[in-house]
Amino acid sequence: MIVIYHSFAKIREVLKEGNQKIDFDSQSSLAKFLHNIAQRFPNEKIVWCHWDCKANLNLEAIISLFHHNQLMLSFNPGVHSFLGRKIGYVEESLCVSVNKKVSYPTWQMSSAVGVIHASVVIALKDQIPLDVDFDYYLNSVAKLAMPLGLFCYSEPRLLSGSMDWISPKANSFTLFKFVKQHYKTRWVFLLGLNLALYESQWMILPYFYALFFKRRKTTAFPFNLRSVQSSKQVVDKATIDVIIPTIGRKQYLYDVLCDLRIQTHLPKKVIIVEQNPILESASELDYLTTESWPFEIKAIFTHQAGACNARNLAIDEVTSEWVFLADDDIRIEKDFNFKILETINRMGAEAVSICCIQKGEKPRFKTIFQWGSFGSGCSFVARKAIEKCSFNRGYEFGYGEDSDFGMQLRNQGIDVLYIPEPQILHLKAPMGGFRTKPVLQWQKETIQPKPSPTVMLYRLLHQTQEQRSAYKTTLFFKFYSKQTIKNPLKYLISYKKQWNQSLYWANQLKKQS
Repeated sequence: MIVIYHSFAKIREVLKEGNQKIDFDSQSSLAKFLHNIAQRFPNEKIVWCHWDCKANLNLEAIISLFHHNQLMLSFNPGVHSFLGRKIGYVEESLCVSVNKKVSYPTWQMSSAVGVIHASVVIALKDQIPLDVDFDYYLNSVAKLAMPLGLFCYSEPRLLSGSMDWISPKANSFTLFKFVKQHYKTRWVFLLGLNLALYESQWMILPYFYALFFKRRKTTAFPFNLRSVQSSKQVVDKATIDVIIPTIGRKQYLYDVLCDLRIQTHLPKKVIIVEQNPILESASELDYLTTESWPFEIKAIFTHQAGACNARNLAIDEVTSEWVFLADDDIRIEKDFNFKILETINRMGAEAVSICCIQKGEKPRFKTIFQWGSFGSGCSFVARKAIEKCSFNRGYEFGYGEDSDFGMQLRNQGIDVLYIPEPQILHLKAPMGGFRTKPVLQWQKETIQPKPSPTVMLYRLLHQTQEQRSAYKTTLFFKFYSKQTIKNPLKYLISYKKQWNQSLYWANQLKKQS
């Protein structure tokens, strides 16, 4: 392990394990020196730490936290990030509102403290410019490499104890430059528009300044994820419970059970929650008792429809080490469970969502990476992580419960990885014949909410004010061509009423849930 102590632009001290001092060029920028030291010590972890954080640096923790070489960990003990809250006007993802109490997935890195493996620095050589501003460089590396399979986290355990820290903060020119170099050009315009609309700031000079810079792109795929081998022990007993909510799909569910029956790694228990809102109805799943199954089947029948309620009932019955949240209209290969557990153990993951595609559809992603969502019908989660989570009933019969559940996991310090293979075939079966269309609370309102209140609920619970404002702007433009009011002023008045209606009902759902 190599530790670089610095005072932003100046390197103060470089130590190898055993407090062995390493010579350095005091005139070198931190980014350039990081590359030089990686070339000299290609098998080492490289730690950076600001001089003011030296007494709080937790070197012992890094050994366990850095459980494989394709990690980038950092922590900003201050209140504000380098790019500040205004990056929310262009960044919609969960990476903006960082939970600093737990290990949290984000590309927002800090010069205060961090660690990366030398092999990653070498892999990115010549792909990302060595910016003089170290914070800018670190954020650029994480932003560009995170979608390619570099696993980036805000990790509070890098520092011990409490301390006062004022993070360096990008000015308006730097912010606009970062947006131009890491997003599509239209977001530079939208950043300026949002600042004018919501903060009455007219950033004309930063806007034109940013246009002189080209967008940064990685020209080659730099990482070999098949070589990753985590030192974390996440699979012990390797037992699996499967959760399947179902409603009116008797034959499709039977096929799923048959796929589970022939698995090379059998589940221990399958928990089926059958829903039928007709009060005098009874279960139609006769094969659960007339056929022999190589696993325990826990059948729950309820007259209350709703996937959120059904999955919560099933979660209460989970006893195995791992939970497979499945749909009732999927197909899987016979070695599916075995391969997923193998990948989970290799990556040191505690929650994964698996590539789920329809017949003839090509998968969009081909590598393992940190996913921004969650699939409630295609995911494996460790039981110890799922015990403190539930599907928020405020999303029932709407959209967003998947993403909300994923955020509950992340706010516990459990990241969600996307696994491209083995794949799940999603048949998209027709809805059961006895389903009834739910009557939503706002359905009879004269002014219909836009967006859907369940979509707004997610944004209220998990996004910043800047992110919600940016969404309001983009939604305005997206729906303009799809609605009947063509007078821009009249449309704006109507849109504001619909947005406020959505906010009202989202807050009602928040209270009810």
